[in-house]
Amino acid sequence: MADFKVASTDATLAEKLLTWVDNRFPATKLFKEHMSEYYAPKNFNIWYVFGSLALLVLVMQIVTGIFLTMHYKPDSALAFASVEYIMRDVPWGWLIRYLHSTGASAFFVVVYLHMFRSLLYGSHRKPRELLWIFGCAIFLCLMAEAFTGYLLPWGQMSYWGAQVIVNLFAAVPLVGPDLALLIRGDYVVGDATLNRFFAFHVIAVPLALVGLVAAHIIALHEVGSNNPDGVEIKAKTGSDGRPLDGIPFHPYYTVHDIYAVSVFLVIFCAIVFFAPEFGGYFLEYNNFIPADPLQTPLHIAPVWYFTPYYSMLRATTDQMMTVLSGLVGLAAVLAIFKARLGSAANLFIAAAAGLLIVLFGGAKTLLSSLGLVGLAQSWLLAGFEAKFWGVVIMGAAVLILFFLPWLDQCPVKSIRYRPGWHKSLYAVFVFFFFALGYLGSQPPSEPGNYVSQVGTLVYFGFFLLMPWWSRLGRFAPVPERVTFAAH
Repeated sequence: MADFKVASTDATLAEKLLTWVDNRFPATKLFKEHMSEYYAPKNFNIWYVFGSLALLVLVMQIVTGIFLTMHYKPDSALAFASVEYIMRDVPWGWLIRYLHSTGASAFFVVVYLHMFRSLLYGSHRKPRELLWIFGCAIFLCLMAEAFTGYLLPWGQMSYWGAQVIVNLFAAVPLVGPDLALLIRGDYVVGDATLNRFFAFHVIAVPLALVGLVAAHIIALHEVGSNNPDGVEIKAKTGSDGRPLDGIPFHPYYTVHDIYAVSVFLVIFCAIVFFAPEFGGYFLEYNNFIPADPLQTPLHIAPVWYFTPYYSMLRATTDQMMTVLSGLVGLAAVLAIFKARLGSAANLFIAAAAGLLIVLFGGAKTLLSSLGLVGLAQSWLLAGFEAKFWGVVIMGAAVLILFFLPWLDQCPVKSIRYRPGWHKSLYAVFVFFFFALGYLGSQPPSEPGNYVSQVGTLVYFGFFLLMPWWSRLGRFAPVPERVTFAAH
């Protein structure tokens, strides 16, 4: 009782209530630590609004998802009809459904931009490695949430998209068929699959997602926010211990974010009300047809936010894997003999090189050079066929992001102080990522396959050779304090 605060006799009812709460829960303390007394760099720009927008969309998805589950029926015989019931008969059901479906795409838009901002300004670098890892884990959970939710409307693309993706797991040697059976819950995509996907979509994955978001925010407020200059503001503090280049997050950046939220909601609502399908990218037209196991659509492709990785999957061939294994080998040589990296980066690249070269490139090339072409081909048929390597490439494209803090060996964090050709390299990377996304949404073609293969090699080359190219060039001096112009 001695530690309890006592409200003054002339305090208002609201102040007395807040004092009562503070004596039992640290509401004011949490607000000060994470808002009014959390000092953020004063030179934030537009790139720093996407984290707040991602949190907004997450809350919106949870709220709209709750209302949708009130009327949705996870039954293969009733699922499609229940979605149509929501759209046609439930008051404002069409709006809730479109908010949720458009929100899924909006989530990936802001998350992709949020991650790219980190890449631009080095927000994944020391001391924010764990913060970046939490962010990548959130990205993985988001992909799982989107994949499980994609099946729930039980339309043609939902059914056949799930059929294709789940069957990919069957390519894993030894455990593949059992793993695919475990995911489906049956020998074909059916009622059991729909039920377990529904359970994962509304309970398991959201719980993990919310926990990781909380961990991400706690880690961010522990180490502090990065800024466009890549300067640690905690290094320069005043006599009161506050960063000289920091300002309280509230009210300065809450107002900043409210403006960004207003602009975002205008664009978001325009799409919801006037183009919720967004030309078939947000809601595929085939998904307005009930799932039919006996009629395969002419072209099966995932939603746009999965298409870059799907394009890598389709582009994976025997020849491309040979080139990629050579690329990984080159990265290992550069890492060991030229870049003088730390042990973590050396270990990662050397392990990746050993795995690819020994399992695929080295063994196959050695057998082929000895004239044992048949044995070289049987090496693949023994469990490492192109389909399996496609799954490996698709998974590795996401998992390699976890190692970015150790792959990036640039002497400076921010793109502002890097050589001009670094920016050009980033532009090439972004171009091919968009190209992979577009080609993954199109029917397969021979020219498109070649471009996808080049794009896949560019994607992996960008990261695997980063310990080498990120050190090259002439770097501008980084200021001791952040650069800021009042506006």
